[in-house]
Amino acid sequence: MPTGQVIKTYNGFYYVLEAGKELTVNAQLLSCRLRGRLKREKGAVVTGDMVEYELLGDGTGVIEKCLPRKSMLHRPPVANIDQVIITFAVKEPDINSLLLNRFLVLAEWSDIPEIIICLNKLDLQGDVDEAFMKPYVEAGYRVIFASAHDGQGIDTIREMLKGKVTVFAGPSGVGKSSLLNAIDENLGLTTGVISEKIKRGKHTTRVASFLPVSTGGIVVDTPGFSAAELEHLDKALLAEYFPEFRPLIEKCYYNTCTHSHEPDCGIKNALSEGLISQERYEAYLSILQTILDRKKAY
Repeated sequence: MPTGQVIKTYNGFYYVLEAGKELTVNAQLLSCRLRGRLKREKGAVVTGDMVEYELLGDGTGVIEKCLPRKSMLHRPPVANIDQVIITFAVKEPDINSLLLNRFLVLAEWSDIPEIIICLNKLDLQGDVDEAFMKPYVEAGYRVIFASAHDGQGIDTIREMLKGKVTVFAGPSGVGKSSLLNAIDENLGLTTGVISEKIKRGKHTTRVASFLPVSTGGIVVDTPGFSAAELEHLDKALLAEYFPEFRPLIEKCYYNTCTHSHEPDCGIKNALSEGLISQERYEAYLSILQTILDRKKAY
């Protein structure tokens, strides 16, 4: 049975690139539907999945099986990626630190091999707020400042993309599509403007799709969204998704410590000593409360 990779999904159709063929701008994709049993499984097949399919007489196909994934970003659902560049804007819209932390936890939960933070629209601010990003750098994240408008940071990002499949994820209006157009003008992605009234962007990208970059690598432009859904996280594992918290967990007196109210907590002790960021800890508590509230609802 032939195999291939789902390059994009749209309106119930899955567009598959035959295994062994190179993804190019003009690559021929096979339009497929899902076999009935797969339709009944939520998220059974997503963009990036390697699949087995059956060819039909009309030139379309039916996906019979999804092959094992090497990675899976939970939202937006994209499989088999090497790295994620979490993209925010320094202004218009202003950066929301809680939302940034939620995106980071989402990426950690998804077990993405490489997680990078990109702050776009540097041309609107003019200088870099190193203090704001210090906790993220200390947590081990690479931070890039960029401007799709004047080209700052674009060459750096191009180098990072070579030989890898990279998802650009973040809220609407932060300039993900504009960044990708700056990286490769041949992509020609639709871009939007920020609403003057609500200072938020509109969704210009409707579906997640794999796009070849002429300088090397594959990028995935994804629809923007305003909240990272983390309600299904295990509260006992949440602290593991904050890299700087991990070595502190074993210092807690209680092995069931939630790091919120318990005494002799390794994370709270480190916080009182100024060893971890207050902002990051408050983000942890906010996400923890989201998980607890959902459990109360059921």
